[in-house]
Parts: sequence; C-alpha cells; structure tokens
Amino acid sequence: MTLARRLTVLLLAVAVLAGCTRTIAGQPVAGERLGGGSGGVVTRGDGETRGDMTTEDRVAPGPAGTSFIRGTDGSEIDQLAAAGLLDVQSYWRRNFEDTFGQPWPEITGGFHSVDTADPGAPSPPCVRQAGDIEGNAYYCPSADAIAWDRAALMPVLAEQFGDAAVVMVLAHEMGHAVHHRLGLDLARLQQQPEIYPTVLIESMADCYTGSFVRWVVDGNADYLDIDRDELDLALGALVTFRDPVGTSASDLAAHGNGFDRVSAFQDGYDFGPARCSAFSMSNRELTQERFTSISDAASGGDLPLDRLVNTLAPDLDAYFDRIVTQRGGRWQPPQLRPAERDPDCAGEQGPVAFCRDEATIRINGSGELGRLHAEVGDYTTGTLLATRYALAALEGLGRPVEGDDAGRTALCLAGSYSGDLLRRSEGFGLSPGDLDEAVQLLLALDYGALDARGEGRSTGFERVATFRTGTLDGLAGCGL
Repeated sequence: MTLARRLTVLLLAVAVLAGCTRTIAGQPVAGERLGGGSGGVVTRGDGETRGDMTTEDRVAPGPAGTSFIRGTDGSEIDQLAAAGLLDVQSYWRRNFEDTFGQPWPEITGGFHSVDTADPGAPSPPCVRQAGDIEGNAYYCPSADAIAWDRAALMPVLAEQFGDAAVVMVLAHEMGHAVHHRLGLDLARLQQQPEIYPTVLIESMADCYTGSFVRWVVDGNADYLDIDRDELDLALGALVTFRDPVGTSASDLAAHGNGFDRVSAFQDGYDFGPARCSAFSMSNRELTQERFTSISDAASGGDLPLDRLVNTLAPDLDAYFDRIVTQRGGRWQPPQLRPAERDPDCAGEQGPVAFCRDEATIRINGSGELGRLHAEVGDYTTGTLLATRYALAALEGLGRPVEGDDAGRTALCLAGSYSGDLLRRSEGFGLSPGDLDEAVQLLLALDYGALDARGEGRSTGFERVATFRTGTLDGLAGCGL
C-alpha cells in the first residue's frame, strides 16, 4: 500500500514555559561530515510516499464529551483531545498502582483548551496570556494542569501527522504528570540536574507515551482506535519535535533528537511503564551530539550525492569485509554501477539495489533518491547503501539474501554500521541529524528492509525498531 499523505516538516513556534515542558520543532542546519540534513518531504517519484499507512480512518470513531475540558469550544479537535485524555486517564488508573504500588492521583488543575487566535482568550495556568502558548502544549507541575493550543497546534498536527499525533502530544504531557507523581518534581529536577537532565525527563515522557499507545493498539481503550499504520505517521511528529540539529544532549533545554525520542517511545511500547521509570543517564545511550567545528555547523554534514557514495563505499567495504572474514565467510565487494532509472536487476528494491547475479550495487542518483538526498539529508542515501552492502555480506556468510528475515537482518546490519560510525573517535563519522534522517526514511519507505528480490512486508515502526537494535546493540543484536 502507499501513504495517503506525505511526511512534512511542521514549523511550530517554540514556547518556553517556566516550570513546564515545551515542544520544539527541530530545523536542521546544513552539514559537513556524513549528513546533517534539511529535513524535508519523504516521497516517491510519483509524488506519493511508499509505505503502508493511510489516515482515512479516525482514531476516535465514537463521540467523547468535552465538558470536563476548561475553555473548550466543543470543536472536533477538542473532541479528539477529550477522547485521548479520557483514555490516558483510564490507562493510568488501571496501570499506575500495578506498576508503582500506589494509587493514581487524579489531575487536580484540570485540562485547558486555549484559542491562541483569540486575543481575549483567558490565560491557562502558568502563563500570563493565552498567546504565550501558541503552537505548544504543556504540563505545569505547580498547577498540576495540562494545556494545549487548539488553534495553531492541534489542527496542524492532525492535518500533517494524523489524529494519533494529537493523542500522543497529550499522552506525552500526561507522562510528565506521571514522573511528577513518582517524586521527580520541579525542586528535585532543579537540585539534581546532572542526574535528571531535561533530555532524560523528556525521554521518560516519550516512553510513557509509548506504553499508553501500546495499550490502545492492543484494543483496551474505550474511545481510541489506533492501528500500526496511523502510528507510523504519528511517529513522524516525534522526529519533527526534535531539538535543533547540533544541540548538545547536555543543553539545559534539550528534549532529544528524533532517533532518541522514537527510541524512548518504542521502549515504552515494547516493555511498559516500569522500563520508563528506570531510565537514567547510565542506562540510556543518547545519540544526540553537537557540531564539533564551525565548518561542520556551517555545512551541516551534507555531502553531494556522488561524493557521499565515493566516501562511504570504501568504508562500507572495509566494515563488512571485517565482519564476514572474522566469521569465516568470503567477502566479495560489490561493484558500484550507476543507473539511469531504478534498477530492475533483482526485483523492485528502489533507487539503490543489490544485484546478486552481477555482484553489483546499482544506484539511480536522480529522481527519488536525489530528492531524498537533497530534501531530507544525505544519510538517507547512506542508509540505503548500507542495507544493500549488508545483503552482500549475508551472501558472503552463506546466509539467505531472500525472505523477510534477510531484509530485516540487512537493515539491522545497516544499523550496526551506523552505530560504528557514531562511536568512532577519529576519522569521519555520523554528523548530528544523520540518525534522524534514517528514521524519517524508514518510517515512510520500505526500501531499506527489502530483500534481494525487492520483497519484504514491514511497517515503519518495525523498520525503525530493527535499525535501532543494530545501532544500539551492534552485531549481537542482529544475530551475528
């Protein structure tokens, strides 16, 4: 199936609220090492996005009353917010005590819908005027309240990323209420910023969001119905709400890059809220990095496509040669060949294809790949190239290169290569934003998980999880 809508970069205002959280729209700057990315649209050559998602079905099919929301106008967007809030409260009422051994304390400061387009709108808790939260949603611990902009935030989220994105924003804010109830209040965070930096607290909230969404996807909710297709699209919002590329993870206001935010969400989705509360700076590998030079920041790490391929190919060759030979296999480096159209040597693998019979990798640098490279970033090309080299490595190890397992393993190995680049202390490596580019690509397009015949069904969520396993756990996570 194809996507019904495109993933786009959503530009939202940045609002810093005293004592409250903030949402950030990350706008990458251009790069110098292996990519920085400009964060653009992920589309096919025919103008559609290749993948599995549609957003025609609403995630809140039944009516939800809005009377408990302060300042509501009863609009469709607030009905969606109400459905999300009713279900997320039900989730924590049922799971908080089972997980943490204490009853769930209800939100005392209420839920506030704010029309930031109305100059006369009453101000919600923790801000001086309604316009202060334009483009934002937040949890304010001093008031124990959640507020959101129903004019400039929620409708835009729903339009660009589907209704599930609206639900996820509110679930994230409820996640802040969760760790506040577990003792991570404002005073403690201010007293121990080295133990509980903002980026860790935001990761916890993303993780709690994932645990709630899994409960919804499993069919336990009263009002919401989120399927994996809608989820893939909504995860694009987490990538959009990343820190500006090049922000250090130690920044006092850091919320995380797209890769780390999606990773935290997937941890909650897979393992539940107990995993989230155990997050610490000693057990979370944060991939967010600052630019290390003025020239790197100025260019953002993005290399022209030809230069990227010529730079990356010998490094991929050396990496997979080492893997294959250490395991008793025989490495035959594939030869790179240009193609004027998407290669058809071995099924429809997309613009970068491993041609098994020819022992080549054919690359169509125009059309779709050229747009991905220019609009999203150069590590979209790097990710696809790494997955095709990984197929060659599997063949060198005598393992199957056809079938779903082959495609998944190749994608995992591409992640392991990316993790190797990330951790290098010398030579070239990943540039800030590169892993986010890979996530954007994998959420929207299935090319990276296709086998040597161009086959292999998967969701974006599954593809990102597989790539993430390789990146964080290395070869062992890929079964090698």
